Parts: sequence; C-alpha cells; structure tokens
Amino acid sequence: MKAISLLVGFLQLSPGSSYAPLAGVTARSVKTNQDVDLANFLQTTKNGDKGKTMLVMGTYAADFNAIEYAQRLRYYLPELQKRGVGKIGLVLNCEDEAAKVLADLVDLPCDVSSNKDDTLTLMVDPLGKAGIAFGVGRGWRPDDTAMSPYVKLFGMLWGLGAWATLPAVIGGYIGNPFTAQPWIEDAMAVGQRKGRWPDTALLLDENTGTVTKNKFSELPLVGEWPRRPLELATLRLQNMLDISIKNWEQLAPNEEALQAGVLTQLGGCVVYDSEKMEPVFEWKDPGICAVANFEDILEKL
Repeated sequence: MKAISLLVGFLQLSPGSSYAPLAGVTARSVKTNQDVDLANFLQTTKNGDKGKTMLVMGTYAADFNAIEYAQRLRYYLPELQKRGVGKIGLVLNCEDEAAKVLADLVDLPCDVSSNKDDTLTLMVDPLGKAGIAFGVGRGWRPDDTAMSPYVKLFGMLWGLGAWATLPAVIGGYIGNPFTAQPWIEDAMAVGQRKGRWPDTALLLDENTGTVTKNKFSELPLVGEWPRRPLELATLRLQNMLDISIKNWEQLAPNEEALQAGVLTQLGGCVVYDSEKMEPVFEWKDPGICAVANFEDILEKL
C-alpha cells in the first residue's frame, strides 16, 4: 500500500499529469469561501473541458504589481477568451474584502464583481504561500526577521532583490516606440471615470465615458509611438495616489501577513494547456512594476 501511495504522489507531481509547482497548493475562493486546489484549477476550463487556463499569482492588494495585473486582466480578458483561455484565476495575498475592494477600484469583471464574469475567479492567499510554491521572487532579505518589511521594500525600490524595478519604472517615463500597451489607456479611463487624479490625460465622452482623445498622442515626435512617454508613469501616479495610498487601510496587509513577507513578495503568472499537459507561458516578476507583458502572452496563444 505504501508503494501505491508513493506512486500516486509521483504521478500527481509529474508534469504530464498536473502543473507540478502547484500540486497540492490551495488558495481560497472569495465567492465560495472554499479552498481551491490550484493545480486542479489549471487542468480544466470553466465548462470542465480540456483547454487553456490561466493563473495570475498577484501580490498584496495595495501593491503596484497586483493593481497592474488586475488592470491588464480587465483589458485583455475578452481577447484571452477569444484565443481559447477558458478559465482564469487571480490570487491576491490579502483577505476577501481587500480583494473585492481592489476588483471594484479597477472595474475588474470577475465572479464576485458587479460587472460579473465567471471566467475570472478571484481568490486569496493572505500569507502568500501559493506564490512561494509557484516560485515567485520574495524580494530583498526575505529571511531577515529583524529588518522592518518597510525598509526591505524601500531597498527593493532601488533594485535590491528586485533587479528589474528601476528599468520598469524608468520605462514608464520614456515609453516604447515598438510595442503597444493598449491596456494603459483603458486603465486611465477607468481612473478618470472614478474621479482619480491626474485626470486631464484623456478626453472622455460625457455620455458614454469612452475615450475621444488621448492627449499623449499630441506629443511632438513621440505622439505616434505605440507606448508614448509619460503615459504609463501617469497611470502609475493615479494608481499610487488614488488606489494604493487613498485606500491603504482597506488594502494593506495585516501584521501576520507582514511577518510572512507579503509586503516584498513579487508575483507571476502561468498559462497552462491541459490538452498538451504543459505550460504555454510562465512568468515570475523580476521587480516592482515588472509584471507579465500580456502582449507576449497573446503571441503564445
């Protein structure tokens, strides 16, 4: 019997039968309050069929990376569905209420939001254990219990334990003449409709709220770039002031989560093809603001 148990365990962990890094790892569904086995979650689509599924390992709810993952999911959800991604999970390192607040702030369609979409399941993992099992970065000096988590986070802003932070932040200012990031305009429009500052980058139709003009397109020489200078930096300023700071009490990690290291833990994502029994795309954030490029994900689908 012991040999049979060992064999079953091996098969459960093998890449051919499930997504090995998350075998036996759970997160809690915000909607049902039930634990969800994340490896099993990746095995079937919403209808129980084989196909492509996606799991985003977010960070704590007030974090830049969690906010940007939610904003990107909001924009790319229809296109991901068109390309065969039948089920998506977003795991946040927070409690249920914080996850729901963030979903509302970014207008994210999911199974618990007012603009409901059961394709996206919102889950929580308050202590970040699922992300660690997945292999996300844990930031600077993760095992140093004497140092304040906020000191560690400050160090990460300068690249300590998160080498890609500065390139990602600087990239938000200088733009990109090659690769478009259309989710940025969508996220800024949501912010303006909700009264966030800065609120002058876009002109919105008074009746529909749709974008009629993007003022970054009027910048000399660079206005025609796919991702214009200052555009992403402006969105991040919106996110910092009117999502993270303004709602800090609702979104911030509690003391237990701070001690577990979620303040400095990074995120990642995986798209899994259960027909081929292999990941199509995997990503682990190498820094703050350095989340997965969803345009790269679409190219893999």
